[in-house]
Amino acid sequence: MSPRALRSVIFGCAGHRLTREEARLFTDAQPWGAILFARNVDNPDQVRALTSDLREAVGWDLPILVDQEGGRVQRLGAPHWRQWNDPLRDARMGLCSTRMMELRGLIIAHELRAVGIDVNCAPLADIARSDTHPFLRSRCYGTSVTTVIDHALAMAGGLRQGGVLPVLKHIPGHGRAQLDSHHALPVVDAPADRLRATDFEPFRQLANLPLAMTAHVVYRAFDPDRPATTSPRMIRLIRDELCFGGLLMTDDISMQALEGPVTARAEAALEAGCDLVLHCNGDLAEMHALARVCPLLGGPARARSRAVLAERHPMPEPVDLHALEVEYLMREAGMDPDDHES
Repeated sequence: MSPRALRSVIFGCAGHRLTREEARLFTDAQPWGAILFARNVDNPDQVRALTSDLREAVGWDLPILVDQEGGRVQRLGAPHWRQWNDPLRDARMGLCSTRMMELRGLIIAHELRAVGIDVNCAPLADIARSDTHPFLRSRCYGTSVTTVIDHALAMAGGLRQGGVLPVLKHIPGHGRAQLDSHHALPVVDAPADRLRATDFEPFRQLANLPLAMTAHVVYRAFDPDRPATTSPRMIRLIRDELCFGGLLMTDDISMQALEGPVTARAEAALEAGCDLVLHCNGDLAEMHALARVCPLLGGPARARSRAVLAERHPMPEPVDLHALEVEYLMREAGMDPDDHES
């Protein structure tokens, strides 16, 4: 059960254990969720203890998120968790299929649920191009609209089968960005009809997913002055044209694509129509400041939050992870598992 009112923010924390000061902040602020990064991860027992401490601090079963895409971006890695290839590498080598993406999502989901994580910031529906910035390109699922849609749907389906909610990103499409939004603001000059037919289309096809994350990208054809995260025009496009009805969070509000103090960035994003502010760096002073400016969820955002929380499932039935991994490896090697059943 969730408390009656949740704050429109998701917080990180600094280390392997929740400090007394962080626990007090989570108790007082009641954020919608928490997000973990590699700095928060050592081994399975430690991660289970941290997720338990986070939930104990708020007094309810809050969502706990992570970026476990598989490949270059996965916060839980070897030796305790399976290490994956970059999706685009496999796609370009012909080593990726919808079943393999479903297996990736399912295996990742079971590994996450085993340590108390129930929301994964995947799938990506961004389309890789030759000039996509390297920070994103290898993480994409393909170079065509159809491939990206099929693989993103499969990844989301695997996560859901494993009891983990997917977060669609980076809406409405980050693939044309030639700058790293962690450090600078990308600007896309493509005309509106081209964006609608290509970059935006996968997000329209995946609009029924429960959560999505915005792109810190300016689309000149729609709003030449503001990135999607803080643009009322772009949020209306996401809602009305792309038909996304789920809970909409910002990408990390502390990324340097955005200007001004984090509080001003958060207020601009919420005013534009985002439901949740995502703050990832674990800076306690910034989190205290955000807790003061991010209001409790109300109106349509609160209704969307309730719908998302209602989609969460109890721990899924145990699966034979080894068998799933064997199937994945067989498919990766070009073998049909059905032909090798005993």
